Amino acid sequence: MVVDDEPDLQMLILQKFRKKIYDNDYEFHFAENGQEALDLLNGGASDISLILSDINMPKMDGLTLLQKLQEKENPALKTVIVSAYSDMENIRLAMNRGAFDFITKPIDFKDLEITIEKGLKEIQYVLQSQNEKRLLDSVKVDLNTAARIQQKILPQDFPAYPDRTEFSVYAEMHTAKEVGGDFYDFFVIDERYLGFVIGDVSGKGIPASIYMAVARTMLKGIASQLLDPSECLSEVNRMLIPESDWTTFVTIFYGILDTQTGLVNYCNGGHNLPYLIRDNQTLSQVENTKGLLLGKIKNINYQSKLIQLEPGDKMVLYTDGLAEAMNENEVFYDEERLEVFLKEQASSRGQKLLRDMIADVLEFINKEGQTDDITLLILEYHGLSSN
Repeated sequence: MVVDDEPDLQMLILQKFRKKIYDNDYEFHFAENGQEALDLLNGGASDISLILSDINMPKMDGLTLLQKLQEKENPALKTVIVSAYSDMENIRLAMNRGAFDFITKPIDFKDLEITIEKGLKEIQYVLQSQNEKRLLDSVKVDLNTAARIQQKILPQDFPAYPDRTEFSVYAEMHTAKEVGGDFYDFFVIDERYLGFVIGDVSGKGIPASIYMAVARTMLKGIASQLLDPSECLSEVNRMLIPESDWTTFVTIFYGILDTQTGLVNYCNGGHNLPYLIRDNQTLSQVENTKGLLLGKIKNINYQSKLIQLEPGDKMVLYTDGLAEAMNENEVFYDEERLEVFLKEQASSRGQKLLRDMIADVLEFINKEGQTDDITLLILEYHGLSSN
């Protein structure tokens, strides 16, 4: 839009830019003063993005117009001020009020065309940035929604099963991004048996979180039918393979606690081995079983093993995001540091131990920031004598 009270300027503009107008590259609107320009903008001329305005005009001068345009807070609306070179004070004032550029009278139309092109490129950049921001905001909303859904998928109410005194179980997941690929779960299979699981999907973000939900749902559904953990993981592996691409897999540790005897039947599918803290505060790592990660290789032979828990014993399950957490000095938290911590805190009860573990690793990471999901599950056996 050209805002100027000189009657000959409109004809000159239309003549000099006739080819651009014919090719639909430019479309000009004209106003004789600032008030008329505002009326055009407020009247629906929303396609105007660049304004070429004189400073000295009746009714409303260019500086006042510039101030009114700034109040619109539209970064995609740019103003180029036109004035005599001798009027440098007003030109400087206009630039301080937010003018994009200025040209001097008499107008050099070659210079004007360069200024217009520069202004339109800047406007295009602003519009593109605004569009990208809207898309980013939309993605953030979707990610926040996905994060809330993911948190609702996993058990959140603790203490879990407050009416069951034979055991207690606590778990937390801290994702590196809005959503993550780790998961944990625990569920009463029947009055006697409690299933508990921890898993880690390759990758991060939304793809990992979707695969995580699929793997968790499959395992929980199959666990209600198969009481042998090795058979359960074998079936989950078979069902996951068609759902996987070449980069996707999951590691799982799955156990079943006999709440009457304390016997744990478990199977490990390529996951970090849990730690066992005895009531006498001795620490050991659970023995591994045959079996690899799930979702990649057909017909894997999974194996189950048994652990006898006594009242006061605890099992500590975790994902590799804990052991591989790194600080600003590029030092890993690692399993050796974890073992030292668990030995020092061996007498802690399940919930306190879990919270202290999370606090310790986050303090270790310090300024580096979390790069992988960190998930913990602690199962403590109390025995039938607690009833």
